[in-house]
Amino acid sequence: MRRIGLSTVPVTLCLLAALLAGCANTQQDPTQAWSNERLYQEARDEVSAGAWDKAIGFLDKLEGRAAGTVLAQQAQIDKAYAQYRNNDKIPALGTLDRFMRLHPTSPAMDYALYLRGLINFNDNLGLFSALINQDLSERDQKAAKESYESFLDLTRRFPDSKYTPDARQRMTYIVNSLAAYEVHVARYYARRGAHVAAINRAQQALAEYQGVPAAEEALAILVYSYDALGMAQLRDDARRVLERNYPNSSFLKNPLAARQSKPWWQLLW
Repeated sequence: MRRIGLSTVPVTLCLLAALLAGCANTQQDPTQAWSNERLYQEARDEVSAGAWDKAIGFLDKLEGRAAGTVLAQQAQIDKAYAQYRNNDKIPALGTLDRFMRLHPTSPAMDYALYLRGLINFNDNLGLFSALINQDLSERDQKAAKESYESFLDLTRRFPDSKYTPDARQRMTYIVNSLAAYEVHVARYYARRGAHVAAINRAQQALAEYQGVPAAEEALAILVYSYDALGMAQLRDDARRVLERNYPNSSFLKNPLAARQSKPWWQLLW
C-alpha cells in the first residue's frame, strides 16, 4: 500500500482548504455588503418589474437587518403586498397580522387594514361571479366576511384615509354578494322542492341584508314556497310586500323567473 509522505500532507491540506474556501465563496450572500437603503431599492425595483419572489427575498432580508427601524416596518408591509401579488394569500395575511401586532400605532396601519381586506376580497371574486350561472348548494363565505370586517375597521378608524372611499365601495359589493349568495341558495332549494329550507334562506337574506338588490328575488321565493306549502296568508303577505316595493317586478308573474336585466354586480362595477 502506498503511504502518503510527510512532504505531501501540507499540499493535500492546502488543496482541501482551498476547495472549502471556494465552496464558501459560492454560497456567500451577494447582498451581504449592501446597505439597507440599497437592499430596499433593489426590492422596489423587483416589485416594479413584477418579480415578486425576488422582491420577497430582498424584503425578508431587510426586515431582519433593519429590525427596530422604520425601514423594517416598510419592508414588512411591502413584503405583504408582494406576497399578495404572488398569490401567496396565507403568508401575506400572516405578515400583515404580525405587522399590526408589532406596530399598532404605525402610520401605515390604514394601508395594512386595506390590504388585508383586499386580499380576502379578491379571493372571493370567483365565488361571487360563479353564483350568476351555477347551481350551488353551499359556499364558504368566511373570506368575504373577513374582508368586510377589515374594510369596516378601516372606515371607522381612518375615515379620512385615501383608501376609505374604495373600501366603502367594496363593502357595498360584499354585502350585495352575501345577500345574492343567500338568495341563490334559497332558489336552489325552491327549485328542488325543499320549500322550508328555501323560506329560511330567503328570510335570512331579508333580515341580514336590507335594501340590497337581491331582496326582490328573496320576496319572490317566499311567495313561491309559501304557495307550494299551501300557506295562503303568508304567501299573500309576501306578495303584497313585493308589489309595494317592486311594482314592476318580473317576479310578480313568475316567482322563479330568470332575471333579464344585468346582474347587480355589473351595474356596480
